[in-house]
Amino acid sequence: MDDSKFIIPLNGLTHARRESGMDVGKEFFERFDNKDIKDASLHVLTEAWKAGQDIEIDCTISGHVSVECDRCLGLLRIPVGAEARLCIRSGDGGREDDGKQDREVVHVGEGSSVFDISQVVYDYVCLSLPLKRTHPDGECDPEVLRYLESGIKVTGSDDGGNPFSVLGGLFGN
Repeated sequence: MDDSKFIIPLNGLTHARRESGMDVGKEFFERFDNKDIKDASLHVLTEAWKAGQDIEIDCTISGHVSVECDRCLGLLRIPVGAEARLCIRSGDGGREDDGKQDREVVHVGEGSSVFDISQVVYDYVCLSLPLKRTHPDGECDPEVLRYLESGIKVTGSDDGGNPFSVLGGLFGN
C-alpha cells in the first residue's frame, strides 16, 4: 500500500483547497492489525487548506466493509459513511479555541511539515461500525441457526469440586 497517499503536506498550503482521493481496501486494516474487518472497499476524499495559522482538513469516507456476523459468523457487508473535520495546529496547544467547535483540533509538533491522516481514517471507519453486527432476520446461515436453536446439552457429573454446587438446590432444581 502506498502510504504517501495519506500524507498531507502542512507547509506550502494556501487558502485554496487542495483535494485528493484514495481507495482503501483490506490491506489498509491489516496494517493496523485489525482482524475484525475481513474486506473493505472504501473511497476517501480529503480537502486541505490554510485557515489563518491553522490547517483545516475535511475527510469524507464512503463505501463498505465486510465483517463476521455475530450470530452465524458469515460475512456481513456494512455500509460506511463517515466524515472527519479537523483543525491542525502546530505547537503545544496554548492558543484559545477560536470558534472551531465544529472541528476536532489536532496538535502537531512545532515545525511538523506533514500530517498522516491514515490513523484518522482508520479510527473513523471503526467508530462508524455498529456494536452489534448481525444479518437482518432471515439472512443468517440456516445451518448455523439450526445448530444454535438446538440448545446446549451439558453432560457429566458434579464431583463436588465446584464451590457453587451447594447453591444447586437453592431454587428447587
